[in-house]
Amino acid sequence: MKVISVVGARPNFMKVAPLHKAFQKKRPELHSMIVHTGQHFDEKMSDVFFRQLSLPVPDYFLGVGQGSHTELTARIMLAFEPILLREKPDFVIVVGDVTSTLACALTAQRMGIPLAHVEAGLRSFDRSMPEEINRILTDQLSDYLFTTEPSARENLEKENIAGEKIFFTGNCMIDSLVQYEVLTSDPLLPQKWGLEKEAYILMTMHRPSNVDSAEGLQKILNIIRGISDCDLKILFPVHPRTHNRIKEFGMESDFRSCNRLILTEPLGYLDFINLMRYCKLIITDSGGIQEESTFLKKPCITFRKSTERPVTVETGSNTLIPDLDPDMTLEIMRNIIIGRYKKAEIPELWDGKAAERICDVLLSKQ
Repeated sequence: MKVISVVGARPNFMKVAPLHKAFQKKRPELHSMIVHTGQHFDEKMSDVFFRQLSLPVPDYFLGVGQGSHTELTARIMLAFEPILLREKPDFVIVVGDVTSTLACALTAQRMGIPLAHVEAGLRSFDRSMPEEINRILTDQLSDYLFTTEPSARENLEKENIAGEKIFFTGNCMIDSLVQYEVLTSDPLLPQKWGLEKEAYILMTMHRPSNVDSAEGLQKILNIIRGISDCDLKILFPVHPRTHNRIKEFGMESDFRSCNRLILTEPLGYLDFINLMRYCKLIITDSGGIQEESTFLKKPCITFRKSTERPVTVETGSNTLIPDLDPDMTLEIMRNIIIGRYKKAEIPELWDGKAAERICDVLLSKQ
């Protein structure tokens, strides 16, 4: 039996790593292959994740580079098709919602290869987000849809996905958190950046709607300046996209002059989760961080109009702010500092065993 798992961007690695290990554990003779499209590739955003998550060197690296969604989709499909012709896998597994996810799903489906989508059924109901289109189309193409939360099944059934294709298995992102708990539990690590436990905010921002305009970056600056008056330091690992936009709009000196703001390059997975574990709160526009903060029971403020992960708001520690609103952010943050915030509960099946359940389903189909 042969399975190909596709990774393309940073969030994919933490989902594929537990799947790869689960296949090796349950069926050692199974050939679990990894294809890295190269959609995101640099030392901090990609390669280091393979080392930290103990993933093998990818069997194939497509090196598609940067480009528009259309260009990337075409390049990935053209590069992935010969691999499928050569390897003839029993399954292709795609995870998440990046361009690589949809491109490889289309290629597998057109070649008649059974397709599994891990993290299926998530919906923000905001079609201005490219990820939303990727999610919807990938789910329509998939033969096996593995969901992380109850809302996902409801969404899929409303889109006329047959119920027998849908499996509630939990969250592979949480599997990685559980597996690497010991390596991400050093309370002294924050001191590397001059930070004290529970005395800093961890911040990430990278979505085009927030960082691709001077207006959006100015709002982020205003939020940072407001936070600086609250006696907490802010650690901000800057995503390459955000860094490029800051340079493009000539705002580097504005960010560097902010009191109590510490700018860093993107961090490896282990360091980032360690910092998340010991921070006071998290400010982000990421999808996966909403889930990780919920599992770690850390207050999280997310700058998005909607979330495809509603369980993080309904059950978890996540609060949405629909605009980059400094006043609203500071009000919520002050309440968090004095302990007035909702306490998270860990969602159902977020127990570190999602990958095993997914493997059991796929192995039972052979």
